Amino acid sequence: MNSTLPSKITCGIFDHLDEDGRDVSRQYADRLVLAEAYDRLGFYAYHVAEHHCTPHGRGPSPNLFLSSVAQRTRRLRLGPLVMLLNLYHPLRAFEEVCMLDHLSAGRLELGIGRGSAPIEWGYFGITADVAPGRYDEASEILMSAMKGGTLSYKGQYFELNGAPLTLGPHQRPYPSTWVATNRPETAAWAATRRANLACLGPSSAVRKITDAFRAHQDADPKASDEQPFLGLLRMIVIASSHADAYWLATSAYERWLESFKFLYELNGIPTPPNLPLTFEGALESELCVVGTPSSVCQTLRNHLEEAGANYLLCQVAFGNLALDASLYTASAIQSEINGVG
Repeated sequence: MNSTLPSKITCGIFDHLDEDGRDVSRQYADRLVLAEAYDRLGFYAYHVAEHHCTPHGRGPSPNLFLSSVAQRTRRLRLGPLVMLLNLYHPLRAFEEVCMLDHLSAGRLELGIGRGSAPIEWGYFGITADVAPGRYDEASEILMSAMKGGTLSYKGQYFELNGAPLTLGPHQRPYPSTWVATNRPETAAWAATRRANLACLGPSSAVRKITDAFRAHQDADPKASDEQPFLGLLRMIVIASSHADAYWLATSAYERWLESFKFLYELNGIPTPPNLPLTFEGALESELCVVGTPSSVCQTLRNHLEEAGANYLLCQVAFGNLALDASLYTASAIQSEINGVG
Protein backbone atom coordinates (compact mmCIF):
# COMPACT_ATOMS: atom_id res chain seq x y z
CA MET A 1 0.00 0.00 0.00
CA ASN A 2 1.19 3.52 -0.74
CA SER A 3 2.20 5.78 2.12
CA THR A 4 -0.54 7.90 3.67
CA LEU A 5 -1.85 10.52 1.29
CA PRO A 6 -1.06 14.16 2.03
CA SER A 7 -3.81 16.21 3.66
CA LYS A 8 -4.12 18.30 0.49
CA ILE A 9 -4.80 16.32 -2.69
CA THR A 10 -4.15 17.83 -6.10
CA CYS A 11 -7.36 17.68 -8.11
CA GLY A 12 -7.89 18.31 -11.80
CA ILE A 13 -10.85 18.13 -14.16
CA PHE A 14 -11.30 15.81 -17.14
CA ASP A 15 -13.98 16.42 -19.77
CA HIS A 16 -15.10 14.48 -22.84
CA LEU A 17 -17.39 17.37 -23.78
CA ASP A 18 -19.90 14.66 -24.68
CA GLU A 19 -23.32 15.66 -25.93
CA ASP A 20 -25.73 16.72 -23.19
CA GLY A 21 -28.90 16.82 -25.32
CA ARG A 22 -28.93 20.58 -25.80
CA ASP A 23 -27.69 23.01 -28.44
CA VAL A 24 -23.91 22.83 -28.76
CA SER A 25 -23.43 26.58 -28.33
CA ARG A 26 -25.30 26.42 -25.02
CA GLN A 27 -23.15 23.51 -23.92
CA TYR A 28 -19.96 25.44 -24.72
CA ALA A 29 -21.26 28.41 -22.75
CA ASP A 30 -22.04 26.22 -19.72
CA ARG A 31 -18.61 24.60 -19.88
CA LEU A 32 -16.99 28.04 -19.82
CA VAL A 33 -19.01 28.87 -16.69
CA LEU A 34 -17.73 25.63 -15.18
CA ALA A 35 -14.16 26.49 -16.16
CA GLU A 36 -14.44 29.77 -14.31
CA ALA A 37 -15.66 27.84 -11.26
CA TYR A 38 -12.77 25.34 -11.52
CA ASP A 39 -10.40 28.30 -11.56
CA ARG A 40 -12.07 29.94 -8.57
CA LEU A 41 -12.18 26.69 -6.58
CA GLY A 42 -8.49 25.98 -7.07
CA PHE A 43 -8.50 22.93 -9.34
CA TYR A 44 -5.05 22.38 -10.81
CA ALA A 45 -5.92 21.83 -14.47
CA TYR A 46 -8.71 21.30 -16.98
CA HIS A 47 -8.03 18.43 -19.41
CA VAL A 48 -10.21 18.01 -22.52
CA ALA A 49 -10.44 14.88 -24.70
CA GLU A 50 -10.27 14.88 -28.49
CA HIS A 51 -12.86 12.85 -30.41
CA HIS A 52 -14.22 13.05 -33.94
CA CYS A 53 -17.48 12.26 -35.74
CA THR A 54 -19.21 11.24 -32.52
CA PRO A 55 -21.46 12.78 -29.85
CA HIS A 56 -18.96 11.36 -27.37
CA GLY A 57 -16.86 14.46 -28.03
CA ARG A 58 -18.20 17.87 -29.00
CA GLY A 59 -14.70 19.32 -28.80
CA PRO A 60 -12.94 17.86 -31.87
CA SER A 61 -10.45 20.73 -31.70
CA PRO A 62 -9.68 20.88 -27.96
CA ASN A 63 -6.98 23.52 -28.34
CA LEU A 64 -9.49 25.86 -29.99
CA PHE A 65 -11.93 25.42 -27.12
CA LEU A 66 -9.16 25.76 -24.53
CA SER A 67 -8.00 29.05 -26.03
CA SER A 68 -11.39 30.40 -24.97
CA VAL A 69 -11.02 28.80 -21.53
CA ALA A 70 -7.64 30.50 -21.19
CA GLN A 71 -9.25 33.92 -21.56
CA ARG A 72 -11.87 33.17 -18.89
CA THR A 73 -9.44 31.88 -16.23
CA ARG A 74 -6.27 33.05 -14.50
CA ARG A 75 -4.67 30.18 -12.58
CA LEU A 76 -6.28 27.05 -13.99
CA ARG A 77 -3.87 25.08 -16.14
CA LEU A 78 -5.30 23.50 -19.27
CA GLY A 79 -4.61 21.16 -22.12
CA PRO A 80 -5.75 18.33 -24.37
CA LEU A 81 -5.82 14.81 -22.94
CA VAL A 82 -4.87 13.74 -25.43
CA MET A 83 -4.03 15.59 -28.64
CA LEU A 84 -4.28 12.92 -31.35
CA LEU A 85 -0.98 13.44 -33.14
CA ASN A 86 -1.88 10.92 -35.85
CA LEU A 87 -4.37 13.45 -37.18
CA TYR A 88 -1.93 16.39 -37.37
CA HIS A 89 1.14 17.25 -39.32
CA PRO A 90 3.63 17.54 -36.43
CA LEU A 91 4.85 20.99 -37.51
CA ARG A 92 1.25 22.23 -37.54
CA ALA A 93 0.68 20.63 -34.14
CA PHE A 94 3.79 22.31 -32.73
CA GLU A 95 2.71 25.77 -33.86
CA GLU A 96 -0.76 25.26 -32.38
CA VAL A 97 0.72 24.10 -29.08
CA CYS A 98 2.94 27.17 -28.92
CA MET A 99 0.00 29.49 -29.55
CA LEU A 100 -2.06 27.97 -26.75
CA ASP A 101 0.86 28.10 -24.34
CA HIS A 102 1.29 31.81 -25.00
CA LEU A 103 -2.43 32.59 -24.97
CA SER A 104 -2.65 30.97 -21.53
CA ALA A 105 0.52 32.71 -20.26
CA GLY A 106 2.30 29.40 -19.81
CA ARG A 107 -0.50 27.28 -18.35
CA LEU A 108 -0.50 24.52 -20.97
CA GLU A 109 -0.44 20.85 -19.90
CA LEU A 110 0.22 18.96 -23.12
CA GLY A 111 -1.34 15.51 -23.46
CA ILE A 112 -0.30 13.58 -26.57
CA GLY A 113 -1.25 10.14 -27.83
CA ARG A 114 -2.63 7.94 -30.58
CA GLY A 115 -6.06 7.73 -29.00
CA SER A 116 -8.12 4.63 -28.36
CA ALA A 117 -10.67 4.73 -31.20
CA PRO A 118 -9.38 3.47 -34.58
CA ILE A 119 -12.85 4.08 -36.01
CA GLU A 120 -12.28 7.80 -35.66
CA TRP A 121 -8.82 7.74 -37.27
CA GLY A 122 -10.32 5.86 -40.22
CA TYR A 123 -12.44 8.82 -41.21
CA PHE A 124 -9.17 10.70 -41.74
CA GLY A 125 -7.59 7.89 -43.74
CA ILE A 126 -5.36 6.67 -40.89
CA THR A 127 -5.40 2.89 -40.61
CA ALA A 128 -4.55 0.91 -37.48
CA ASP A 129 -1.45 -0.61 -39.07
CA VAL A 130 0.21 2.76 -39.73
CA ALA A 131 -0.98 4.54 -36.58
CA PRO A 132 1.85 3.38 -34.23
CA GLY A 133 4.68 4.37 -36.57
CA ARG A 134 3.03 7.61 -37.61
CA TYR A 135 2.49 8.57 -33.97
CA ASP A 136 6.08 7.70 -33.01
CA GLU A 137 7.43 9.95 -35.76
CA ALA A 138 5.03 12.79 -34.98
CA SER A 139 5.84 12.78 -31.26
CA GLU A 140 9.58 12.70 -31.97
CA ILE A 141 9.27 15.67 -34.33
CA LEU A 142 7.07 17.60 -31.89
CA MET A 143 9.51 17.25 -28.99
CA SER A 144 12.47 18.04 -31.25
CA ALA A 145 10.72 21.24 -32.36
CA MET A 146 10.56 22.41 -28.74
CA LYS A 147 14.34 22.98 -28.92
CA GLY A 148 13.88 25.72 -31.51
CA GLY A 149 16.09 26.63 -34.45
CA THR A 150 15.31 24.83 -37.69
CA LEU A 151 13.60 21.49 -38.03
CA SER A 152 14.81 18.71 -40.29
CA TYR A 153 13.55 15.15 -40.28
CA LYS A 154 13.22 12.26 -42.69
CA GLY A 155 11.02 9.32 -41.78
CA GLN A 156 8.51 6.97 -43.33
CA TYR A 157 5.58 9.33 -42.83
CA PHE A 158 7.03 12.82 -42.43
CA GLU A 159 9.85 14.79 -44.01
CA LEU A 160 10.96 18.30 -43.06
CA ASN A 161 13.86 20.14 -44.61
CA GLY A 162 15.16 23.04 -42.56
CA ALA A 163 11.76 24.42 -41.52
CA PRO A 164 12.40 27.68 -39.61
CA LEU A 165 10.72 27.61 -36.19
CA THR A 166 9.65 31.20 -35.65
CA LEU A 167 7.44 30.30 -32.67
CA GLY A 168 8.42 28.62 -29.45
CA PRO A 169 6.51 27.64 -26.31
CA HIS A 170 6.04 30.08 -23.45
CA GLN A 171 7.27 27.49 -20.93
CA ARG A 172 10.90 26.46 -21.12
CA PRO A 173 12.18 24.07 -22.14
CA TYR A 174 8.63 22.93 -22.96
CA PRO A 175 5.21 22.42 -21.32
CA SER A 176 4.58 19.47 -19.02
CA THR A 177 3.54 16.43 -21.02
CA TRP A 178 0.89 13.79 -20.30
CA VAL A 179 0.06 10.35 -21.62
CA ALA A 180 -3.09 8.35 -20.95
CA THR A 181 -2.69 4.62 -20.51
CA ASN A 182 -3.92 1.44 -18.88
CA ARG A 183 -0.74 -0.52 -19.72
CA PRO A 184 2.35 -0.87 -17.49
CA GLU A 185 4.68 -0.86 -20.51
CA THR A 186 3.43 2.58 -21.54
CA ALA A 187 3.95 3.78 -17.97
CA ALA A 188 7.57 2.68 -18.19
CA TRP A 189 7.95 4.62 -21.46
CA ALA A 190 6.44 7.71 -19.80
CA ALA A 191 8.76 7.43 -16.80
CA THR A 192 11.85 7.57 -19.00
CA ARG A 193 10.49 10.78 -20.55
CA ARG A 194 9.37 12.34 -17.26
CA ALA A 195 5.79 12.56 -18.49
CA ASN A 196 2.70 12.64 -16.29
CA LEU A 197 0.19 9.78 -16.40
CA ALA A 198 -3.59 9.65 -16.61
CA CYS A 199 -5.03 6.23 -15.73
CA LEU A 200 -8.50 4.72 -15.81
CA GLY A 201 -9.66 1.50 -14.19
CA PRO A 202 -10.10 -0.23 -10.85
CA SER A 203 -7.59 0.95 -8.26
CA SER A 204 -5.92 -2.46 -8.06
CA ALA A 205 -5.29 -2.46 -11.83
CA VAL A 206 -4.02 1.12 -11.84
CA ARG A 207 -1.60 0.20 -9.05
CA LYS A 208 0.28 -2.04 -11.49
CA ILE A 209 0.73 0.94 -13.78
CA THR A 210 1.92 3.37 -11.11
CA ASP A 211 4.29 0.71 -9.71
CA ALA A 212 5.78 0.23 -13.18
CA PHE A 213 6.20 3.99 -13.53
CA ARG A 214 7.96 4.36 -10.18
CA ALA A 215 10.20 1.34 -10.80
CA HIS A 216 11.53 2.82 -14.02
CA GLN A 217 11.77 6.27 -12.52
CA ASP A 218 13.81 4.97 -9.58
CA ALA A 219 16.11 3.14 -11.99
CA ASP A 220 16.79 6.31 -13.99
CA PRO A 221 19.95 8.03 -12.70
CA LYS A 222 18.85 11.28 -14.34
CA ALA A 223 15.45 11.33 -12.62
CA SER A 224 14.77 14.46 -10.59
CA ASP A 225 13.31 14.60 -7.10
CA GLU A 226 10.17 16.24 -8.47
CA GLN A 227 7.38 13.65 -8.59
CA PRO A 228 5.32 13.62 -11.81
CA PHE A 229 1.57 13.41 -11.56
CA LEU A 230 0.12 9.91 -11.59
CA GLY A 231 -3.53 10.60 -12.25
CA LEU A 232 -6.60 8.51 -11.48
CA LEU A 233 -9.80 9.29 -13.38
CA ARG A 234 -13.23 8.99 -11.81
CA MET A 235 -16.70 10.10 -12.94
CA ILE A 236 -18.17 11.79 -9.87
CA VAL A 237 -21.64 12.92 -8.85
CA ILE A 238 -22.26 14.40 -5.40
CA ALA A 239 -25.59 15.53 -3.97
CA SER A 240 -27.03 16.30 -0.55
CA SER A 241 -28.37 12.75 -0.32
CA HIS A 242 -27.17 9.45 -1.72
CA ALA A 243 -30.56 8.87 -3.37
CA ASP A 244 -30.38 12.18 -5.24
CA ALA A 245 -26.80 11.54 -6.35
CA TYR A 246 -27.69 8.03 -7.52
CA TRP A 247 -30.68 9.30 -9.50
CA LEU A 248 -28.67 12.06 -11.21
CA ALA A 249 -25.73 9.79 -11.98
CA THR A 250 -27.83 6.96 -13.39
CA SER A 251 -29.43 9.19 -16.00
CA ALA A 252 -26.16 10.96 -16.79
CA TYR A 253 -24.20 7.74 -17.23
CA GLU A 254 -26.85 6.26 -19.52
CA ARG A 255 -26.67 9.38 -21.70
CA TRP A 256 -22.84 9.31 -21.69
CA LEU A 257 -22.87 5.61 -22.57
CA GLU A 258 -25.21 6.21 -25.48
CA SER A 259 -22.76 8.77 -26.89
CA PHE A 260 -19.80 6.45 -26.29
CA LYS A 261 -21.44 3.58 -28.18
CA PHE A 262 -22.54 5.70 -31.15
CA LEU A 263 -19.70 4.86 -33.56
CA TYR A 264 -19.46 1.24 -32.42
CA GLU A 265 -23.14 0.64 -33.16
CA LEU A 266 -22.99 2.62 -36.41
CA ASN A 267 -20.15 0.43 -37.64
CA GLY A 268 -21.36 -2.84 -36.13
CA ILE A 269 -18.27 -3.18 -33.92
CA PRO A 270 -18.29 -4.62 -30.37
CA THR A 271 -17.68 -2.08 -27.63
CA PRO A 272 -14.45 -2.40 -25.59
CA PRO A 273 -14.65 -5.31 -23.14
CA ASN A 274 -13.83 -3.09 -20.16
CA LEU A 275 -16.71 -0.67 -20.85
CA PRO A 276 -19.43 -1.00 -18.19
CA LEU A 277 -22.72 -1.35 -20.05
CA THR A 278 -24.85 -0.49 -17.03
CA PHE A 279 -24.62 2.12 -14.31
CA GLU A 280 -24.33 -0.64 -11.70
CA GLY A 281 -21.38 -1.99 -13.65
CA ALA A 282 -19.81 1.47 -13.65
CA LEU A 283 -20.08 1.60 -9.87
CA GLU A 284 -18.66 -1.90 -9.43
CA SER A 285 -15.69 -1.17 -11.71
CA GLU A 286 -14.98 2.06 -9.79
CA LEU A 287 -15.48 4.14 -12.93
CA CYS A 288 -18.23 6.11 -11.16
CA VAL A 289 -18.31 7.32 -7.56
CA VAL A 290 -21.56 8.82 -6.30
CA GLY A 291 -23.07 9.84 -2.98
CA THR A 292 -22.84 12.58 -0.35
CA PRO A 293 -19.78 14.85 -0.01
CA SER A 294 -18.23 12.98 2.91
CA SER A 295 -18.85 9.46 1.58
CA VAL A 296 -17.62 10.22 -1.93
CA CYS A 297 -14.48 12.01 -0.83
CA GLN A 298 -13.53 9.20 1.55
CA THR A 299 -14.01 6.69 -1.26
CA LEU A 300 -11.87 8.80 -3.58
CA ARG A 301 -9.10 9.00 -0.98
CA ASN A 302 -9.21 5.22 -0.65
CA HIS A 303 -9.02 4.77 -4.42
CA LEU A 304 -6.06 7.12 -4.71
CA GLU A 305 -4.14 5.34 -1.98
CA GLU A 306 -4.81 1.87 -3.33
CA ALA A 307 -3.91 2.96 -6.87
CA GLY A 308 -0.68 4.65 -5.79
CA ALA A 309 -1.90 7.81 -7.53
CA ASN A 310 -1.19 11.39 -6.47
CA TYR A 311 -3.56 13.30 -8.78
CA LEU A 312 -7.34 13.00 -8.90
CA LEU A 313 -8.88 13.55 -12.34
CA CYS A 314 -12.51 14.44 -11.69
CA GLN A 315 -15.10 14.08 -14.44
CA VAL A 316 -17.96 16.10 -12.99
CA ALA A 317 -19.74 17.11 -16.22
CA PHE A 318 -20.97 14.26 -18.40
CA GLY A 319 -24.15 12.99 -19.97
CA ASN A 320 -27.21 15.10 -19.20
CA LEU A 321 -26.04 16.52 -15.87
CA ALA A 322 -27.30 20.05 -15.41
CA LEU A 323 -24.87 22.89 -14.86
CA ASP A 324 -25.93 23.30 -11.23
CA ALA A 325 -25.31 19.61 -10.51
CA SER A 326 -21.77 19.76 -11.89
CA LEU A 327 -21.08 22.97 -9.97
CA TYR A 328 -22.28 21.34 -6.74
CA THR A 329 -20.02 18.32 -7.27
CA ALA A 330 -16.97 20.43 -8.08
CA SER A 331 -17.50 22.63 -5.01
CA ALA A 332 -18.08 19.63 -2.76
CA ILE A 333 -14.89 17.91 -3.91
CA GLN A 334 -12.66 20.84 -3.11
CA SER A 335 -14.52 21.72 0.08
CA GLU A 336 -14.51 18.19 1.48
CA ILE A 337 -11.05 17.10 0.30
CA ASN A 338 -9.06 20.32 0.56
CA GLY A 339 -11.17 22.72 2.61
CA VAL A 340 -11.73 25.07 -0.31
CA GLY A 341 -15.17 26.55 -0.84
